[in-house]
Amino acid sequence: MTFLTTASAAADGVGDCTATEGAVVAVDFGAFGGPVQRGCDPTPTNGYDLLHDAGFTTVGTQHDGPAFICRIGHGSFDSGTQYPKPDKESCVLTPPATAYWSYWTASPGDHKWTYSQYGAMDRKVKDGDVDAWVYGGTDTGGTTGGPGFTPDDVRAGDGGGTPDPGGTPTGAPGTIDTKAAAKWLTSQLADGERIVDDPATPNYLLTAETAYALAAAGGRSTALDKVTAFLTAHTVDYAYPNGTGQAPDAAAAARLALLAEITEGDPHAVGGHDLIGDLTDNVCPAGPESGELTPGCTAKGDFRNAAYAEGQALSVLALLRAGVTPATAAVDRLTQLQCEDGGVTSILIRPGEYCDGDPATTALVALVLKKAGGHQVAVAKAHTYLAKAQRADGAFPGYTGSPTGSITATAYAAQALRALGDTVRAGPAVGWLSRQQLVGGGFGFDEGATDPAVYPTPAAVLAGTGTSLVTLTTKPTEPTDPPSSPSGTPTPPTGAGPDLKKGVAYLTSAANLRQGRYYTSGPDDTTHADFGLTVDGAYALAATGLNNAKLRGIVDFLDLSGKDGDGRTVNDWTGVGTPYPAGGAIGKTALLAEAVGRDPRDFAGHDLIGALDKAVCAKPSTAPDLSCAAKGAYTYAPSVFSQSLAVMAQLRAGEEPAAQQPIAYLESLQQDSGAWPSLIPSTNDSDVDSTAIAAMALDLAGGATADRAVHKATAWLASKQLSDGGFPGTAGNSVNSAALAIQGLSLDGTAYADEIAKARKFLASQQNSDGGFNVAKNGQSGSDLRASTQAVGGATGISFGALNRDLSGTSAQPTPSPTPTPSPSADGPDIVTPGGTGAGGVIADGGGGSLAATGVQIGALTAIAALLVLAGWRTAVVARRRAESGGGR
Repeated sequence: MTFLTTASAAADGVGDCTATEGAVVAVDFGAFGGPVQRGCDPTPTNGYDLLHDAGFTTVGTQHDGPAFICRIGHGSFDSGTQYPKPDKESCVLTPPATAYWSYWTASPGDHKWTYSQYGAMDRKVKDGDVDAWVYGGTDTGGTTGGPGFTPDDVRAGDGGGTPDPGGTPTGAPGTIDTKAAAKWLTSQLADGERIVDDPATPNYLLTAETAYALAAAGGRSTALDKVTAFLTAHTVDYAYPNGTGQAPDAAAAARLALLAEITEGDPHAVGGHDLIGDLTDNVCPAGPESGELTPGCTAKGDFRNAAYAEGQALSVLALLRAGVTPATAAVDRLTQLQCEDGGVTSILIRPGEYCDGDPATTALVALVLKKAGGHQVAVAKAHTYLAKAQRADGAFPGYTGSPTGSITATAYAAQALRALGDTVRAGPAVGWLSRQQLVGGGFGFDEGATDPAVYPTPAAVLAGTGTSLVTLTTKPTEPTDPPSSPSGTPTPPTGAGPDLKKGVAYLTSAANLRQGRYYTSGPDDTTHADFGLTVDGAYALAATGLNNAKLRGIVDFLDLSGKDGDGRTVNDWTGVGTPYPAGGAIGKTALLAEAVGRDPRDFAGHDLIGALDKAVCAKPSTAPDLSCAAKGAYTYAPSVFSQSLAVMAQLRAGEEPAAQQPIAYLESLQQDSGAWPSLIPSTNDSDVDSTAIAAMALDLAGGATADRAVHKATAWLASKQLSDGGFPGTAGNSVNSAALAIQGLSLDGTAYADEIAKARKFLASQQNSDGGFNVAKNGQSGSDLRASTQAVGGATGISFGALNRDLSGTSAQPTPSPTPTPSPSADGPDIVTPGGTGAGGVIADGGGGSLAATGVQIGALTAIAALLVLAGWRTAVVARRRAESGGGR
C-alpha cells in the first residue's frame, strides 16, 4: 500500500523516526475516499500527542471530552476536513461500535496489530512504537475492522519492510491496479487460454469471468483473443451439457453470449450455435403450480436451467445487449426475487417463499433492471438496500449478518452504485477494494485474505475500471462527457463554438462566485444568494467538467445547508418542508444532486424526491389558493420549465409511477406546431426555451407518445433558428434561447448537426473577452452571469436528463471567511415579483432568480411582469407566509 508522507509531517521529522528513535502513526482515510496518511513524532510521549505532533487534528466528544477521538483530519487530505463530518456524526455522545475511529498499536519488532483497550492519552508511546487509526466498526475485543496494512508497512512508509499481502502493489491510494490484476489473471491461464481445476479440468465459468476482466483492463489483446477462441471452441461442453438438442444451461449460454457482445462478436453464432435464439426459446411458460412439471423451471418466466438469480439476470442482459426484447415474464421474474427490504435473493424462489437478499445479487439485478427499463421502483428499492448494507469503511458483507467484507459483493455493489449515479457510495467501495488487493495483483475472497483467487478478482477489475457487464465493450465508443486532452483537462466539443474554458473561468471567478459557493442576483448584492442561478451555474460546470473543484464547492454549500450572508439556505428557496413547497425549485435542486452523484433523498437535510411526489397536484386549486395550476402540475410551479425539471428529477430517481400524471400534463401542453408555452396555465405563446426543456424531459420519459412529441419539438425548434444561428427570445436574438435550443436539438444530433453548429457559432459571437456572454445580440453589451451559465452548459449539447459528473475524486473546498453582515432592510411585507427568489414567495418555479429558467429573458422584466399579473399567478404579497413560517425569506 502506498503511504503518503506530507510536507508538514516531514518537517516534524518523519525522516528522523527510525526503528529505534521516534514513533510513527498512520491514519487510514480510506472510508472517506482518501489515502493512508503517515506522520511521525521524534520525541513521543503518548498516543494523543503523537497524532497531533505528526500533523493531525482531532475532535473529541462532548460526552467524553477530547480524549475520545471522534474526528480526525490532516491538512494534506481534503483541505484538512475532519472526518466523519458533522452531518454523519455529531460527536455529542460516544459513537457506536459500528462506526468510530478504532485505535491499534504495535511495539518495536511487532508484525501484527493489537487493538488498544485504552484511550490515546493513556497510551505511553516509546521510541520504535507504531500506531494506527482506522474508521469503521469493531467490537470491544478488536476482532474485526483492523488496519488493511501491517506495522512494517507503516515503518517503511511505502510498502517496504515485511511484504504486506493486503497492500496495493502500485497505483494511487483508493484506486485498484487493474493492470496488475489482469496480469495476475493471465498468469493463471493454462496454455494462456483457460482456467483449470485440479486435475487440469477446464473451469469454463472462471475462464469467461477472466475474459471479462481482460476486456475491461486492456481492451482487445492477444490474451483475450486466445481465451475467447477457447471458449468458442467449447461452446457445447459449457453451454449444452445435456446435448445440443436440449435447453442450454442458461447462465453458461448467457456468459458466452455476453462475451461475444463485449468482443464485437455475434451472439447468434458462437461455436455454431444461436445462443440468443436458444435462450429466447427456453423461457418457462409456467412453474410447477400449473401441474405440468417442466425440467429446469421454478416459476413462469424462468430461463430453463438458470438455477439461480444470477443466471436469470445474465440471460436477460444477454438478450438486451443483443437488441432482443426479453419476454416480459422473464424480466418481471427478477422483481419477484426482491425481498421486502429491497434486497434480492440469489435463489430462484417461487413468489411468496422465504426471501433473504445479498448485496452481490441485488447489485447485479439492479444493473439489469436499470438496463431493461420500466422497473424504477424495484431499482430504487435495491439502491436503498445497498445504501443500508454498506459498512462505514465502504465494504459490503457477502450475506446477511456476515461480519466480514466480501470482495465480490463490494465489487458488484460498486458497479451498481456507479451506474445509479451514487458515486458518494461507489467511491468508498472501490477504495476499500483497493486496500484488499494483494501483492501480485489478485484478490482474495474476503477482507484480510492472504491468498488470491480467480473468482473474486474479475468483479473487482470491472469495479476498478468503472464499468460492468451492462456497458463493458472492446469497441471504441464516443465519450459521453467532453473528451480529455493529453493533460487530462476536458476539452470542449469540436468545431467553431464558444471558448468553454474561458466561460468556466468567468463563472468561477471570485467576482462572480461568492466565496466559491453561490451567486447573487447582481454585482451590488454581496450577501443574498440567488439559489436558482447558483444551481444553473452548477449545471454548467457539471456539463463541461472543466472545474470540478468549484462545482463541488457549490454542491457542498447547497447539500450541507450552507447559509448566505442573510442566513438563508437552499431550503428557504425550495420551500421544502413548509406549506408552500415550490415543485420546480425542488426538482431543479434534486436534479443537480442526481447529476453529481449525491442522494436526492437526503440532500440539504430533506428527501427531495419524497417532497416532489407529494407536490404533484391531484386537481387544480381554486382562488384564492393558487398552488395548483392543474391536475399533474406541481405545487407553486407556474412554468413549463419548472414542470420539466421536476419530471426529470422524479424519473432519474426511479419514481416513474409518481411522474405519470406530471408527464401527461406536460404532454397536454404541447401545441400542434410542436412548441410549448412558457407559462402554465398556458398563455398560448410559443417559447424556444420551454420547448427545449420539455423535449428533454419527454426524451427521458420515453415511449411512443413521448417520442412523437420530441420529434415535433425538435422540428419546431429548427424552424425557429435565425439566419445568424441564433434563436428568438423575449430579449431578442437570445443567448439563453440559443443555448437551450442546442440542448434540445442534440436529442437528434445527427439530423440537426448543421443547426447545432450554427447555434454554437452564434454563441461564440456573443462571448466577451472576459469569457462571459451577452444577454442577446444587439442588446445591452457586457457579460451577464445568468446568460453565461446557460451558454456554457448549453453549448455542450448535454440534456439535463443525461447530465452526469463524477465528483468522487474531488476534495472539499476551503472554508470561506465569514460573510459580510447584511445591510438592514426596511420593515414591511415581502413583495414577490417576477424577479424575486423562489420559496420566499409563490413565484418559485425552478428557475434562477429573474425567470432565467422560465424561458423569459432578464431584459424584459417589465413586459413580463404585466403578463404574469394578467395570468393571476405571478405577483403575491407573502406577509401571511412569513408569519406562518416564522419570518424570514
